[in-house]
Amino acid sequence: MNAVCLTSGGLDSTTCMAIAKKEGRRIYALSILYGQRHHHEISASKRVASYFKAEEHLIMEAGLGKIGGSSLTDLSRSIPTTSILKEMDKGPSRPEPSSIPSTYVPARNLIFLSLAVAWAEAIHAGEIFIGVNALDYSGYPDCRPAFLEMFQKTAKIATKAGLIDGWDIRIRAPLLHMTKAEIIRTGLSLGVDYGITSSCYQPDTQGRPCGRCHSCQLRLKGFKEAGVPDPLIYQDT
Repeated sequence: MNAVCLTSGGLDSTTCMAIAKKEGRRIYALSILYGQRHHHEISASKRVASYFKAEEHLIMEAGLGKIGGSSLTDLSRSIPTTSILKEMDKGPSRPEPSSIPSTYVPARNLIFLSLAVAWAEAIHAGEIFIGVNALDYSGYPDCRPAFLEMFQKTAKIATKAGLIDGWDIRIRAPLLHMTKAEIIRTGLSLGVDYGITSSCYQPDTQGRPCGRCHSCQLRLKGFKEAGVPDPLIYQDT
């Protein structure tokens, strides 16, 4: 079966691709250059797609930077580096507007999944893999089960293949209820080399992670709880 795998070159999407590979899927990797300041992740996504021998790696552009509304696309705004761990202790309940960090990109996963559905329909893929997570995450509203359930229903009625041909596309989010530590252990059991990944929102010119942004905090927390060292070299070291 063909499967579209959304990949940012990060820890979660790479683990997702490893799961798809283990299940025998023919991988079609999809990365989005959306105006993110951490565009180094596209280089990482190329490494990941090559590592898993993807049938094709499609890199599309979506100018979300022109829309604004996020510190990931607006260079005039600072990337938050305050601790996110206390907020996570509240659990995956409905996020409050005040708790959603500035790194939230308006409708990002909605747009990414829409592009993935379009490609999946064109190549007759039966599944789309996305590395969203509802436990160790930043409180983004588009990382929750309710969003994925509604999107899958929408994809079926909004496509020719779904409406006419009975195409039953599945949105796969195998990491949805895992902690970062569980994700890392799963990836390691599947032979993932996390040294080729990139998670940081503000890496330096060499691609080294800052160790302070929310994404770095979540990654470091995961490796610590998994009891294994992060193979990446951080700026401070």
